[in-house]
Amino acid sequence: MKIKSLLAKPFANIIHRQIKKSMVNAIEDQQSIFNHLIKIGSKTAFGIDHQFGTIKSHKDFLKQVPIRDYEKFKVYIEKIKTGKHNILWKGLPIYFAKTSGTTSGVKYIPITKDSIPNHINTARNALLCYMAETGNTQFADGKLIFLSGSPELERVGGIPTGRLSGIVNHHIPKYLRSNQLPSYETNCMEDWEQKLEKIVAETINENMTLISGIPPWVQMYFDRLIEKSGKKIGELFPNFNVMVQGGVNYEPYKAKLTESIGRKIDTIELFPASEGFFAFQDSLTEPGMLLNTNSGIFYEFIPVEEINSENPTRLSLKDVCIGINYALIISSNAGLWAYNIGDTIKFVSLKPFRIIVTGRIKHFISAFGEHVIAEEVESSMMTVSKESNVHITEFTVAPFISSDKGKSYHEWFIEFETAPDNLTAFSEKLDSQLRQKNVYYDDLISGNILQTLKITVVQKNGFIDYMKSIGKLGGQNKVPRLSNDRNIADGLSPFVLI
Repeated sequence: MKIKSLLAKPFANIIHRQIKKSMVNAIEDQQSIFNHLIKIGSKTAFGIDHQFGTIKSHKDFLKQVPIRDYEKFKVYIEKIKTGKHNILWKGLPIYFAKTSGTTSGVKYIPITKDSIPNHINTARNALLCYMAETGNTQFADGKLIFLSGSPELERVGGIPTGRLSGIVNHHIPKYLRSNQLPSYETNCMEDWEQKLEKIVAETINENMTLISGIPPWVQMYFDRLIEKSGKKIGELFPNFNVMVQGGVNYEPYKAKLTESIGRKIDTIELFPASEGFFAFQDSLTEPGMLLNTNSGIFYEFIPVEEINSENPTRLSLKDVCIGINYALIISSNAGLWAYNIGDTIKFVSLKPFRIIVTGRIKHFISAFGEHVIAEEVESSMMTVSKESNVHITEFTVAPFISSDKGKSYHEWFIEFETAPDNLTAFSEKLDSQLRQKNVYYDDLISGNILQTLKITVVQKNGFIDYMKSIGKLGGQNKVPRLSNDRNIADGLSPFVLI
């Protein structure tokens, strides 16, 4: 055993004990964070505008601070860009995390001196919990790869600005720098295909022990390695035994990734975003991810069906229930206040508070009143694919709206790794599963308002070619599972099999 893995053991046990303690104190920690946020925030321009000085409780907060998305925060962000201090949080942000928005164009999410530990320490804690639970620390001695955005930063209003993954790259501890791949120069490359080739060249002969990234782009990396070496990933990297993933639901990609590796490995799921690092998988034996309740973020939860209401129900952590779809609302020491991050979650445990991510608020189909969500289509796809021994590379779903009664339907664009023997039978099973998951969809089919779903087969690498065509081919971009319009469907049309 080498020095890094040897030293990791006692450190992992210390952090694991601290996290166990915070599980028990989650509600008290949330109240303490709320009080601290209001105290600091009362001296900011936002706090003055919203009379933070009068806020003594969460009930007061609800009256004073409405739910906001980025568009309603922009006026404050623009002031920060001009160099004004104490706008959303004390002083100036130390970074802007640059991310693309659906309606707001480019978004600039503040990261402050107080909020940066949330991003850095949470990823670390996930690995340390894994070490403490399994006793596996040996991966710390091998090479680690983090498929990320470029660490090169520009300046916006004098503030260093870039992709969150690129910002975090600057904060990787020195003791891991010698283990980290790819090289800084390769990480700075913007063209994803050229970058991927360089990553493959730099790692193919190394002792890779941990690989981290968004599942579809990890799969691209694996495909190129297999093509170059003629070996499964598990054979090419015999000491590779931990994969860290997040950004999308892992389950639809699990079968193909496992097949590419050729053997079972451990996986750790994360829930990071530019706005904060919200949850991480703290145990391989328990479902869901542990909510990050003691890391500078105060959470509120709105039942999804109320998200567009004028006065939605806003619950604090002590009032949530298992199995309900909630929109996740955050206030944080980054200077975000009652901010709607756009993700939906469900609690799978309340002791401790563990969650699963169920989708995006804007990623659903309700063209006919059915409100089908990502969790339902992914679960249906996984069930039927497993039963039919079918492997899926990627898929997305869009409504097809016809002017003729009974002619409209859901169109599933699917790229198969292993196609079904009978596409019609596969389609019927898929439709049946979705009807079981969503009673409104079932009613529309039963009432002959909708036809059963139709499958359009996407050619091999069709989703990759589509992402390339819209300039979003890269390690941090992903295809939405669901759309309420035909924009993605129309963009995929050149890449389908006729």
